[in-house]
Amino acid sequence: MAQTAADEHCISGLFHCKDRICIIFNKNMEEAILPPIDPTILKYLQPGDFIIGGITSQILMPEEQNDFTQHPSEQVFGDTLVLAKNYQHALALVYAVKEVNENHQILPNITLGFHIYDSYYLAHWTYHSTMELLSTHNRFIPNYKCGIQNKVMAVIGALYSAISLYMANILGAYKVPQFTYGSVPLTNDKSEMSSFYQMVPNEDYEHAGILHLLLHFGWTWVGVIAKNDKNGDSFVRSISEIFPLSHICFAFIERIEEMYMNELYEAMDWLIGIYNVSMQSNAKAVIVYEEDIIIFRWLLYLPGMEGNIMMPEGKVWILTVQLELTSFHYQKRWDIQTMHGALAFTSHSKEVLGFQHFLQTRNHLGTKEDGFIKDFWEQTFDCSVQNQLMGTTIETTCTGEEKLENLPGAFFEMSMTGHSYSIYNSVHAVAQALHAMLSNRLKQRGMVNLQDQEPWQLHHFLMHLSFNNSVGDELSFDLNRELVAGFDIINWVTFPNQSVQRVKIGRVDPQANSFTIKEDAIIWHKSFNQTLPFSKCNDNCHPGYSKKMKEGEPFCCYDCSRCPEGKISSQMDMDDCLQCPNDRYPNKDHDFCIPKIITYLSYEEPLGHSLVFFALSLSIVTTLVLGIFKKHHNTPIVKANNRNLTYTLLISLLLCFLSALLFINQPEKVTCLLRQTAFGIIFSVAVSSVMAKTITVVLAFMATKPGSRMRKWVGRRLAISVVLGCSFVQTGICAVWLATTPPFPDVDMGSVPEEIVLECNEGSVTMFYCVLGYMGFLALISFTVAFLARTLPNSFNEAKFITFSMLVFCSVWLSFVPTYLSTKGKYMVAVEIFSILSSSAGLLGCIFSPKCYIILLRPELNNREMIRV
Repeated sequence: MAQTAADEHCISGLFHCKDRICIIFNKNMEEAILPPIDPTILKYLQPGDFIIGGITSQILMPEEQNDFTQHPSEQVFGDTLVLAKNYQHALALVYAVKEVNENHQILPNITLGFHIYDSYYLAHWTYHSTMELLSTHNRFIPNYKCGIQNKVMAVIGALYSAISLYMANILGAYKVPQFTYGSVPLTNDKSEMSSFYQMVPNEDYEHAGILHLLLHFGWTWVGVIAKNDKNGDSFVRSISEIFPLSHICFAFIERIEEMYMNELYEAMDWLIGIYNVSMQSNAKAVIVYEEDIIIFRWLLYLPGMEGNIMMPEGKVWILTVQLELTSFHYQKRWDIQTMHGALAFTSHSKEVLGFQHFLQTRNHLGTKEDGFIKDFWEQTFDCSVQNQLMGTTIETTCTGEEKLENLPGAFFEMSMTGHSYSIYNSVHAVAQALHAMLSNRLKQRGMVNLQDQEPWQLHHFLMHLSFNNSVGDELSFDLNRELVAGFDIINWVTFPNQSVQRVKIGRVDPQANSFTIKEDAIIWHKSFNQTLPFSKCNDNCHPGYSKKMKEGEPFCCYDCSRCPEGKISSQMDMDDCLQCPNDRYPNKDHDFCIPKIITYLSYEEPLGHSLVFFALSLSIVTTLVLGIFKKHHNTPIVKANNRNLTYTLLISLLLCFLSALLFINQPEKVTCLLRQTAFGIIFSVAVSSVMAKTITVVLAFMATKPGSRMRKWVGRRLAISVVLGCSFVQTGICAVWLATTPPFPDVDMGSVPEEIVLECNEGSVTMFYCVLGYMGFLALISFTVAFLARTLPNSFNEAKFITFSMLVFCSVWLSFVPTYLSTKGKYMVAVEIFSILSSSAGLLGCIFSPKCYIILLRPELNNREMIRV
């Protein structure tokens, strides 16, 4: 075909297509084959001064091997499928352009148009559609600029990361702004992303939002299903780094391979494998990172086709921003109840009220420019329409009266989805940038030539863009060309009739660093009976228990260990039990601390009553004995063994009984100073008196022998010397004690778990045991001497009674030490009082009861003859 004259000046150094293959040709080439755009390519075109391009993902074609022998538009494909939900993306672009054109304050006297093509989910079709946008009108030759131009100023697309990257390969070379509203492609070549604007906020904010969601509900044991590509790798790597820092670990991480429709049944085995892993896990919360909801729906549907797999209990699917609940027409009867209660992160959006009116009033089938409507209408409403594009007429069953609002939510929604809202904002962003650019040109030059405006010139204005859209949301881009916005958290509520309701239950706002959620508004999967799902490796450790790690298991798996004595755990799943303050103690369940009661040995309590009663009773008895001896002080039995020593012993025993009263009632400074020292000195006097009596008995017997030299030692001076000398040593020990480390009132909070014991701190335990040791030393000497003198021939040998009394005395105080050390609190004081009373009573009873018996009941024995040897 000869080149027309009109085109001769337009072909130098540009693309050339021959035999349906586009090639580059040079200045010496004289002709070129310029095929028109194939009419079978689905598109939606509206002219305008400036064009906004759009690449949608509505039509799915089976993947075929391309042998490059035919133009892509002439290849034979199998059955195509329409993803009806995604048709809203094209309508959102159409509505936004309409809204801009009707608002004369944005682009006065200038109209926006659009060219919308489909990617068909395939690389070569994406490249083809992108080059269509950059080609001359009705001429598929990229960079061919003759005749009517497609003044494409920006392109919106795409939903999937791979398709966005294919588009960027071409658009980046021409610096055409590209707005993506779905997954962000990851690439090492940053030049491919030089014209890229991300309408979905940074994924790191989404990851943080998912983390906040898990922590809010206490889900620490979660599963992950992620696509096996670069984006999936980045997602898994990111959450694997940040989630464990918040004590969240993974029950499983499964990867979904990329596949095409004709590969689904071949992949059935491993899809069922992923299904079984996720459903058999005790993790109720499962994060799904996938771009294609269809693959996820097949994952849930395939096991049911086997017929022998029991349907499991529900899961809480946590879906990332890429996923919207959508269906192909063959999935109309598929149960969507398995996704009931899912929590989905979506780009922040608000209701655009005019959009619903637009959908309701638009003449959908009558819009001739819309190349997508026929396939959409037929597959969505299960009817056929006239195929005028192919020049044939088919009997129609579609009336045109079908209502979009009657469609289930999985096929179409009347309110904007998050992706559609991003497209809507992209159009307004381009319009505002065009407005700023044209206003700037007008100020500089006084006039504007629309044909001189190039897409790359928009970048400066887009980067400095900040405006409020029609529903009040502020739109701007950061330095990375990412939209400054947050995420909404949506609760999917599904119904048996395939309808779905999206309930907004939360928000992630990175700018305000806030996370909000309305827990009461969430509808959970029916298997949870509207109770908060439990997603932990094991049951919670209740208050009173702490976590104990299982060796070889993830840190989220643990046993529960009872809190030890003195410690509590007041919350669920505490890592360790906490020590109660000193003035509190754990309750029996170890889940909170109870204030300790203040206690001491008081007169009011029964034990105090009893000890006071015995002390006073023994004091009275001692006083009576003393009275008896005073009354019969001239009788032989009283005179025997030194009458003065007897009185001294009785008075010291009386004081011993009364000294026990110093140990009862709340400790004061004076009583703390006196009670141990007074007890030690008085008991030393008593024991030394007994020892003096014993020595006197021995010496008296020895002095009765003819020629004995012991006669000069028998007398009052020896007894006084023994008593005073022995008592002085004890007094010296007590004086040193009081001068160096005296006892003082103290509070014991640790000895008795449930009590704060008011006590006397002895100051120096060493000095306390020195006092006891010296007293024991005197008692041992007295016992030894009395034991040796027990056989002396005397009808009333007092040494026998002293021996027995010292045996009782030593037994009491030997048993006192271990008993005293093994008791706590006020019972230590009680043990000491009991030892004082019992040892003193032993001395009183063993030494004086035989004498009182003779004095009161056998006076005939109380004569010199009867007590003489």
